[in-house]
Amino acid sequence: MTDEIEQTGATYDTDAFWTVPNVLSVIRLLGVPLFIWLIVGPRADVWAVVVLAIAGLTDLLDGKIARRWHQVSRVGQMLDPIADRLYIFAIVVALLVRGVVPLWIVVALAARDLMLLCLVPSLHSRGFTSLPVHFVGKAATFCLLYSFPLVLLGHMGGGWTIARIIGWAFALWGTGLYWWAGILYVRQAIHLVQTLPPLSSQQPASTSGSTPVHRK
Repeated sequence: MTDEIEQTGATYDTDAFWTVPNVLSVIRLLGVPLFIWLIVGPRADVWAVVVLAIAGLTDLLDGKIARRWHQVSRVGQMLDPIADRLYIFAIVVALLVRGVVPLWIVVALAARDLMLLCLVPSLHSRGFTSLPVHFVGKAATFCLLYSFPLVLLGHMGGGWTIARIIGWAFALWGTGLYWWAGILYVRQAIHLVQTLPPLSSQQPASTSGSTPVHRK
């Protein structure tokens, strides 16, 4: 789920769209409707788990590849977090429809994102599209993306009970970390709002040497 953020004037390795990390993010996005159809339509749970596993793998690889191969792009900075958020939301809603997860976890995750969404206008007015990276947010995304395949496996019954237990442990930790990260991001946003005036009230400044700021 990388929450990538840029400040106005940030530099990137490339402006190209079809980079390897961006292709991985697109694959993850294309997997969203496929996962929903597998869960709600034919109820092909095993294939749905495979789709989730592939999505988790692409999320793990895209950031590493972007940094190692110098393929950090403006599109990728926006596309990757959108793919992560959409995937998490689609997963929990589809699993809710199937009765695999309770309503409260859907509400908890959605409420956190709505809270951060309220910060967007103030951040945009100061030249930001999101907030700086924090390891808590990365840990939350990891836990959530890897918990739901295990929860779904556990829902099949049989010898998968242990998978359900482990999956729910990751889901609960992930939800807690998701909110912890959200609170940290709110504090960061408040600090930015209090210390930086809106761009309309600032004199144009040189952006040479500026670097991207990232958040997960």
